[in-house]
Amino acid sequence: MIAVRSSLFLIAAVLITAPFGLLVSIAAILPAPVCFAIIAVWRKLFMTLVWYVLGIRYRVLGRDNIPDAPSIIMSKHQSAWETVALQEVFAPHRLLFVLKKELLKLPFLGWAFAAMKMISIDRRAGRDALAQVTQQGRDRLARGFWVVVFPEGTRVPPGQKRRYKSGGAHLAVNAGARIVPVAHNAGELWPRNAFIKHPGLVTVSIGPPIDPAGQSVAAVNARVEAWIEGEMRRLSPHLYADAEDAAAAA
Repeated sequence: MIAVRSSLFLIAAVLITAPFGLLVSIAAILPAPVCFAIIAVWRKLFMTLVWYVLGIRYRVLGRDNIPDAPSIIMSKHQSAWETVALQEVFAPHRLLFVLKKELLKLPFLGWAFAAMKMISIDRRAGRDALAQVTQQGRDRLARGFWVVVFPEGTRVPPGQKRRYKSGGAHLAVNAGARIVPVAHNAGELWPRNAFIKHPGLVTVSIGPPIDPAGQSVAAVNARVEAWIEGEMRRLSPHLYADAEDAAAAA
């Protein structure tokens, strides 16, 4: 039954994404609110498929931590689920993602990314990539958009972590914008690159905003990492039990 659900979802998702991606690309010459209104309709349809076809639902903790001013969201990245769901969770704020420029070449979806002026970077550019994030990010924040950064740079399996890159913290310090840390356990139901998605409840936890004023990039980044990884252990304690037992025994 789960395989059937996953198959139906894939077919339906492709059918709605292709025309909407093309529509957003055409609408790129129109004001940004028009493009976001189109994306909002697609997002609602996509999340409805996720909810009713896949049986993946979600709850949000800490919604009252969301500030009013444009901010930087730094989130755990485990699956494709959060790339859409975060837009729903933080609505009506308009979100733009930091992504690798190769994604702009994807048919339909990539065209939509380009039309929405997502922050695209060349990850092989080293320090130049950091400058790209800062320059584009400050521009988007000043125009009222929110910026989403996945600090680990890629999807990481549940229970694991990678080095937290400093791009989001660097942008926060240079733009004077607060960071909203986000933890979630979507990867337990929607694994990376997996065709089979499992029904269940995703918990999204939003932490208190982190003000970068008077702090170094390293200090801000460390605070973000500490909150997210600590919250991950609270959301998914079963995935960290072995590591903590080993640490206690050492």
